[in-house]
Amino acid sequence: MKAAVYEGPRTVTVKDVPDAKIEHPCDIIVKITTTNICGSDLHMYEGRTSFESGRTLGHENMGQVVEVGSAVRKVQVGDYVVLPFNIACGFCKQCEQGLTNYCLTMQPEPALAGAAYGFADMGPYQGGQAELLRVPYGDFNALRLGEDAVERQTDYVMLADIFPTGYHATEMAHVKPGDQTIVFGAGPVGLMATYSALLKGAGRVWTADHQPDRLRKAEEIGAIPINTSEQNPAEVVKEATLGLGADNGCECVGYQAHDPQDHHEDASLTLNGLIDSVRFTGDIGVVGVFLPEDPGGAEAQGELEAQGKVPIDFGMMWFKGQRMGTGQAPVKKYNRALRDLIAGGKAKPSFVVSHELSLDEAPTAYEHFDARDEGWTKVVLHPNGHGNGHKR
Repeated sequence: MKAAVYEGPRTVTVKDVPDAKIEHPCDIIVKITTTNICGSDLHMYEGRTSFESGRTLGHENMGQVVEVGSAVRKVQVGDYVVLPFNIACGFCKQCEQGLTNYCLTMQPEPALAGAAYGFADMGPYQGGQAELLRVPYGDFNALRLGEDAVERQTDYVMLADIFPTGYHATEMAHVKPGDQTIVFGAGPVGLMATYSALLKGAGRVWTADHQPDRLRKAEEIGAIPINTSEQNPAEVVKEATLGLGADNGCECVGYQAHDPQDHHEDASLTLNGLIDSVRFTGDIGVVGVFLPEDPGGAEAQGELEAQGKVPIDFGMMWFKGQRMGTGQAPVKKYNRALRDLIAGGKAKPSFVVSHELSLDEAPTAYEHFDARDEGWTKVVLHPNGHGNGHKR
């Protein structure tokens, strides 16, 4: 089968690899029809993680089931399914509490928790930017889709990661109807956090970024854009809220945040921006990726950040009595309800999609997406079909 394989920093090739196969009676094999390039993939693409050369990328996947293991009971051949990026067992202590993002069974490292497809330090599993994907514990992990699966595949594939992840940011920030919410980051996850806050009925949502094309997307769905190259988000929000600040905020950038003025990396930039922007006793949800170590970051950020140590304004956070939630999203906690919003016509997360491409075009897509080129907001790949080279 063909797959997009990481060969080293900023090098992805599409080549033949062994077909995915059943390895356990609870496995299923999915023919991937739609898979996304995620902002998190760029950390690995740039060589900023321990991701191994020769491994297939891709953790945002959906497709059609073509084979099931002997112990699979619910999922059937022919079903269209979307796959949470979390690979979970369903029966460990964490999974029983709904914390599939920190499954204790699927992570082989005893001191770690959580597993994912094609992701650094989250188990040995291959990614789904390929023609076929092995899915462990298919009955538990696969979310079945309805008859509109093919028609709405660019909406449903967002359930694998970015829609639930953006929603999770708003859950940790306790966004409620009428709230004043600020989102740092207008990449795909930031746009999904913005969209989720609006779906929840937030009174006003500000989205801060320095990429004009991404800010236009935020404005199109009803957010108030803040261009961080021109404005200080905290000042904008305080001016609009009698000096108090937003009720809550979402961090959707992560450890590779850049100062828009000098383009210097500063892992604390967005966290401190939120501490400043959010009012006393407000809530902050952090879904941007932060790592315990950054193998490629010592030169870019300095030794402290390379060790995963971020100098945030904790004294001010403590003084303001703010609460911060962090971590990857437990996708299964949200994906069924979000699926039904899509099926019912209440949500259309595919608004972020800028390009639909074939799998063969993955190397070029990675180059453009990594460069943050104008208009490359979200790339969808079709391993078993042909993309149209642009948004539908």
